[in-house]
Amino acid sequence: MQRKLFFSGRFDGYSMQSFYKDLLSGLVIGVIAIPLGMAFAIASGVKPEYGIYTTIIAGILIALFGGSKFQIGGPTGAFIPILFGVVMTYGYENLLIAGFLAGIILLLMGIFRLGSLIKFIPKPVTIGFTSGIAVIIFVGQIANFLGLSGVKKHETFYANMKEIIMHIHTINFFSVFTAGVCLVTVILTPKLVPKVPGPLIGLLFSTVVASIFYPNQVATIGSTFGDIPNTLPHFQFPEITFERILELIRPAFVIAILGGIESLLSAVVADGMTNSKHNSNRELVGQGIANMVTPLFGGIPATGAIARTATNIKNGAVSPVSGIIHGIIVLLILFLFAPYASSIPLASMAPILMVVAWNMSERHVFCHLLKTKTTDSLVLVVTFLLTVFVNLTVAVEVGLLLAIIIFTKQMSDSLITAKALPNLNNKNEKVDSKMVTEAHDCPQICIVNVEGPLFFGAAQTFEQTIMNTINYKPKVLIVRMGKVPFMDTTGESYFSSIVKDFSKTGIVLISGMKHQPKSVLRKTKLYHAIGEDHFFEHTGDAINVALVNLNKDKCLGCKHFAFKECSVLSGTPNTAEEKREILTTTS
Repeated sequence: MQRKLFFSGRFDGYSMQSFYKDLLSGLVIGVIAIPLGMAFAIASGVKPEYGIYTTIIAGILIALFGGSKFQIGGPTGAFIPILFGVVMTYGYENLLIAGFLAGIILLLMGIFRLGSLIKFIPKPVTIGFTSGIAVIIFVGQIANFLGLSGVKKHETFYANMKEIIMHIHTINFFSVFTAGVCLVTVILTPKLVPKVPGPLIGLLFSTVVASIFYPNQVATIGSTFGDIPNTLPHFQFPEITFERILELIRPAFVIAILGGIESLLSAVVADGMTNSKHNSNRELVGQGIANMVTPLFGGIPATGAIARTATNIKNGAVSPVSGIIHGIIVLLILFLFAPYASSIPLASMAPILMVVAWNMSERHVFCHLLKTKTTDSLVLVVTFLLTVFVNLTVAVEVGLLLAIIIFTKQMSDSLITAKALPNLNNKNEKVDSKMVTEAHDCPQICIVNVEGPLFFGAAQTFEQTIMNTINYKPKVLIVRMGKVPFMDTTGESYFSSIVKDFSKTGIVLISGMKHQPKSVLRKTKLYHAIGEDHFFEHTGDAINVALVNLNKDKCLGCKHFAFKECSVLSGTPNTAEEKREILTTTS
C-alpha cells in the first residue's frame, strides 16, 4: 500500500540494465551538480558547502518523493536574488527558517491538490521575473569575473552596480584571465565533447592554470570562505517562534511559489522529452518534504533544476534512481575531495553562473512578448523592472496583481448586453439583436441578449445597461442567458436588484440559463423568488408566455409588428407589403 502511495508506476519492470543506465546518468549529473551547487550558494550569500549539502539531501528526497521519474532537484539560479535578499535582511539562520516554512507551504499545496493552480500564473509574469533574475545573476558575477577588491554586496541592483563602478580601478587581470579560460572552456566543451560536463572541466582547467602559473594572485573559495569540511553538518532544528513566522512568511511564500513553478516547469520539460506524465501534486509534496528536511542540515531552498533534469534524460535515465545516485555521488565526492575545492578561484565560478544566467534569460520569448505590444508586454516589463530594481517578492505580487486587473478589465469588456427581437425573415425566427430599430421594437416586451461572464468586474455595467434599456417600463422582460458561462455572487447581486426592481411593475422571464449560473441562483434563493415557471430552455417558449401576459389594449393600433402574432393583437391587418417594408427597414 505504501509502495503504491509513493512509488506507483515508477519502478515497474525495473531491471539491472535500467540500474546501469541510471548509474551512468546519476554519475554524470552528480559531477555537474557540484560546481553549480557551490556557485549558487556563493551567489546566494552563504558558504559554498551549503550548496553541496542541499544538492545531496534535496536531490535524494525530491527523487524519492517527487512526482516526476526524471526530476533532478537541488539549488538553482532562480532562487539567488530572493535567498540573497533574505540573508542580507534577516541572516543565514532565518534563511533556514524561511526555507523550512516554504517546505510546509509546498507540502500543503500538494496535499490540497493545488498543483494545477501553478499553470494559472501568466507567462509574462514568469518570463519577466526569470529574465530579471538572469540579469541580477549576471551582473552579480562581474566583480568576481574582474577580480575587484573591496566590493561590498548589497541587496539592491542599483547599489551593487554602484559598488562595481566605484571599485573598477581595482581590476585584477589574473582574475580576468582565469575567468576567461573557464568561460571559453565552458562554451567549447559541449561542442567538442558533448558527453563531458563543461562547468566541471572549465572549473578544473582554470583552477589548474591559476595554481601553476600565478598562485596566490586570485581570490579562492578557501581564502574567502575558509576550507570546505568533508562531512555533513549535524542535525539541528531551527528555533522557530511566532514572531519569526510573521517576519518570514512573505519570503517563505515567494520561495514556495518560485520553487513550485520551477519544479513543475522542469517536470513538464521532462514529460515532453520522454513522452511521460508527471504527478503535479505529488511533485509539490516531494518538494515540500525536501525543503523541510534540507534546512535541518544547513541546506538552502531547492527545487527542480530544468537543465540538470534535461541532462539526466539525455544521459539515459529511466527512473528516480538516477536522482538518488546523483545525490550519493556528490556525497562521496564531498567526503573524498572537499579539501581540494578550497583552491578553486572565485573567478572560475563567475563564468559558470554567467552562462547559467544567459541560458535561463528566456531572451527570445522576452523579445517576442515585447514585440506584441499588448497588455502582456506591460505586465512583462513591469515584472522585469521590479525584479531587477526592487526585489522578486514585490515583482511577483505586483505582476500577478497587474495581470489580474488587466484580465478582469478584458473580461468585463467582453460582456455584451443588447436588445433583440425574432427575425421574421428566418424560418426558425432566430432572435437577433440587429432586428431592433426605432420603427421595429415591441413597447411591451423587452428581450435582452446577454453574452459573457457575469462577475464582479462586469456586474455594475450589466445592471446599468439593463436599467437604461428598460427605462420605458415594458410589461415583460425576457433575459436570454444561454451565452453566460459563469456568474459569481456579485453578478447575482446586481441581477437580483434588476429582478426585484422590475418585478414591481412587470414580469421577468429567463431563457437558456446554464447550469453554473442557475446553481448560484438556487443557492441565493433568487431562483425560487423569480419562480421556477419563469425559467425556459428556449426563448420561443418565454415569448409565448410573454404574449399571454400583455396588456391587449396597448397592442391595439401598434405598427411595430415585432412578433408574428402582432397583426392579430394590434387589430390592424398587416399586409404583405407593410410587413416587407418593416423587415426591410430593420435589415
